[in-house]
Amino acid sequence: MSPVPAGILQLLALVAALGLSYRPLGDYMARVYSSEKHYRPEKWIYKAIGANPSAEMRWPAYLRGVLAFSAAGVLFLYGLQRLQGSLPGSLGFASIDPDQAFNTAASFVANTNWQSYYGEQAMGHVVQTGGLAVQNFVSAAVGIAVAVALVRGFARSRTGELGNFWADLVRGVVRILLPISVVGALVLVACGAIQNFSGIHEVGQFTGGTQQWNGGAVASQEVIKELGTNGGGYFNANSAHPFENPNGLSNLFEIFLILVIPFALTRTFGRMVGSLKQGYAILGTMAAIWLAFTALMLWTEFAGRGPAFELAGGAMEGKETRFGIGASAIFSVATTLTSTGAVNSFHSSNTGFGGGINLLGMQLGEIAPGGVGSGLYGMLIMAIIAVFIAGLMVGRTPEYLGKKIGTREIKLAACYILVTPALVLGFTAASFVLDTPANSMTNSGAHGFSEILYAYTSGANNNGSAFAGLNADTQWFNSTIGIAMLLGRFLPMVFVLALAGSLAEQKPVPETAGTLRTEKPLFTGLLVGTIMIITGLTYFPALALGPLAEGLAA
Repeated sequence: MSPVPAGILQLLALVAALGLSYRPLGDYMARVYSSEKHYRPEKWIYKAIGANPSAEMRWPAYLRGVLAFSAAGVLFLYGLQRLQGSLPGSLGFASIDPDQAFNTAASFVANTNWQSYYGEQAMGHVVQTGGLAVQNFVSAAVGIAVAVALVRGFARSRTGELGNFWADLVRGVVRILLPISVVGALVLVACGAIQNFSGIHEVGQFTGGTQQWNGGAVASQEVIKELGTNGGGYFNANSAHPFENPNGLSNLFEIFLILVIPFALTRTFGRMVGSLKQGYAILGTMAAIWLAFTALMLWTEFAGRGPAFELAGGAMEGKETRFGIGASAIFSVATTLTSTGAVNSFHSSNTGFGGGINLLGMQLGEIAPGGVGSGLYGMLIMAIIAVFIAGLMVGRTPEYLGKKIGTREIKLAACYILVTPALVLGFTAASFVLDTPANSMTNSGAHGFSEILYAYTSGANNNGSAFAGLNADTQWFNSTIGIAMLLGRFLPMVFVLALAGSLAEQKPVPETAGTLRTEKPLFTGLLVGTIMIITGLTYFPALALGPLAEGLAA
């Protein structure tokens, strides 16, 4: 079959699978976060950590829970890496250097999973399973908890209470992420992914000689890295490695895992605010952007010009022949429009415009459908900006879901959308003032600029993927990208939870003839336009210096 129709068929199969899971999973998650019942294993966890799961929290207390838990995670994971040389199951690997241990701890706690090391040559079994895999679960659960808190802010009135962070965290892990991960790991093992705790062993090569490989609990970590939109990988080749992603079926299943919770959360949102149509409007916005970006990526990767491209059937450099261009393009858009960062091909090898599409996808704020939890609350922030703009055009106080969007709300929303660009553009500019980039970049010109811009875009947006030509394992990049990851993850959460608290304190505003109908296609179009214009105005100069210049010169 021609590669182009094959790619389209895979996309159609993916859309069908997401459509079938949308309603049951979305409704189930709504029940999970609305239930007052606590299961026995959950009660054991609450008792162990000294939490009262029934106590309601206002936004400052909820935020303190998020920050305290995440800070403890950073310290624990940092310490685990620094002690690796003394731990059992270390496979003979030494302890991780301080700057890289900080970068990795910040990365996995921030749901970024940026890796400036070779996983199979640096991390032993204890760090991989007891450290990195655990953070894959809990960092994803933190993101969902914050999104649910914002949804409660819209759903509740005349109270500042947003639920209980500890209950939301534990339920997200125990009732949602763990059950799906168990089933998903079995599927990946059936497809050929490995799952063991074997040591390092030598294997023969077709060309002669031997090569060292180590095993690991790969399938279980692979499923949560995709399901929790974490990214990273057990091996340096990531989801292009046959131990992590053996064949076309496993590849399509992994893309499904990346997208299923972020899309289904729009159903959860609609169910919890009492209007499924509002959830469909957010879903329509996410789906429109995702499908448009996927179509553009397929076009630019298949439309490569020149004898080499034509003989290969497209831009095959940096792509796995097991998957081809179509599956690689769909995968790359899925990961960069979410906060996943897993890769089954090297994004640095995309065409100039293809690399730009991946960059822009992250710069949108990864909201289409975005990370687990973070995509929903990021999209709701953009919806608030959209209704504010609509209110300015008609001279009416903006409202969204029965809540007035006043001065406080719009300031918090504006701070949210300004944090990440400030980190990305500020650190990118600072890097080019120093000598570090010249020593780390294997490419010059527009592509070299794109490598640095991509690194900080990926870090601050909590994505974790990278352009392969950049050596980021230096003190400068480990430290600054680590800071960008932490600030890019937790500063926006401050504004989200403050906004949730402000909305929950309001009394509902009755709908009138002049109320903007935010469940209609017109609003979906306004929201898409708002997202693209804000991102375009913010990042266009930087994109023009990098991927656009490279694409036009090709």
